[in-house]
Amino acid sequence: MNNYIEYIVIAVILVIILLAILKATKKDAGIDFNRLVELLGGKDNIISTETNMSRFKVTLKDVSKANKEGIQKLGAKGIVEIDNTLKIILGAESKQLKKYIDELK
Repeated sequence: MNNYIEYIVIAVILVIILLAILKATKKDAGIDFNRLVELLGGKDNIISTETNMSRFKVTLKDVSKANKEGIQKLGAKGIVEIDNTLKIILGAESKQLKKYIDELK
């Protein structure tokens, strides 16, 4: 009977450790939306936003204010600049970013 209790205690401890690791990993994987807005030149520089799957499209007043290198360091997988528009490949967080920016305006 004591062996079963020991195994149950060990299993519970392993599950707790696994959950802690998963939570820490998920937290690190997110993009800091406040920082991304700053790198786009601030909320006043953003005219409009769109999302398409993993891509985030943002139209800016002045594209020269955007720090594309900083955006890539923050976690963007790619950036394409066309006129005053940036198409940023962010993955699953694109829709969350659009919602965040829409709430800022």
